[in-house]
Amino acid sequence: MESVLADLVGPVVELRPIARGYTPAERAVAVLADGRSVFVKQAINPHVIDRLRVEHRMYEHLAGQPFLAEVILWRDGDQPILVLEDLSSCGWPPPWNPVRVDAVLSTLLSVSACEPPRDLKPFAEMPYAIGNWAEVLANPDPFLRLGICDPMWLDRYGPILRDAANAAPLTGSALLHCDVRSDNICFRADNALLIDWDCACIGNPAIDIAFWLPSLASENGPLPPEVMPDCPRELIAFVAGFFAARAGLPPIADAPGVRRVQLSQLRPALRWAIEAFEL
Repeated sequence: MESVLADLVGPVVELRPIARGYTPAERAVAVLADGRSVFVKQAINPHVIDRLRVEHRMYEHLAGQPFLAEVILWRDGDQPILVLEDLSSCGWPPPWNPVRVDAVLSTLLSVSACEPPRDLKPFAEMPYAIGNWAEVLANPDPFLRLGICDPMWLDRYGPILRDAANAAPLTGSALLHCDVRSDNICFRADNALLIDWDCACIGNPAIDIAFWLPSLASENGPLPPEVMPDCPRELIAFVAGFFAARAGLPPIADAPGVRRVQLSQLRPALRWAIEAFEL
């Protein structure tokens, strides 16, 4: 990465690897000879190559929006490289407070008001929409091994959550980031910026908020009903089912931290669903 960067942006004085993120891409902050520092993301396998191209396209399409980092350079090829402004000096959550929560909600409102690219996929065709309570009921062992509930509870209430999730209001024409978590959010002053746009799609704007709230609660932020008291119950069931269908699965070889994060989000998401349906 260092030699490639030198050809693109000049001599590199220091290259600091960044551990954030859950996809198999190389990430680093590069300090350049002219005193600038930049964030560098390089794809290292075919799956991530396609996602990085989507991410660059979103930065290009949304250029100038206040919730974006500035693109310094893009180079396509066998291992594409995206170079962004270095956001290390920004505030990265947690901790959370009301000002930060409101800033994220304001940014998500701005995102949903942006015109999406014409051929962006609907949420229903994205991986986020695949796998829910139906899969848990068909193969309950991975979920039950988490020890969150017993088989009798799942037999009694799982069908209720499955039927509700199947009726979740997912369709819409709003732009969605579709991966809103603290590791993809930072704050410049009181403005929330979003990074990692490779999951962008279109759908109901409530989806971005509803999927963010379990992450927020898992980091000692406010509970989901406090932030989104009017969230449709069907969408709550859908969010809980997404994490229930995944958290107990075997680790992903090139993204070993994902299951741990999904489990941390499953707990508040399931609690949200239990309260919403009075189970």
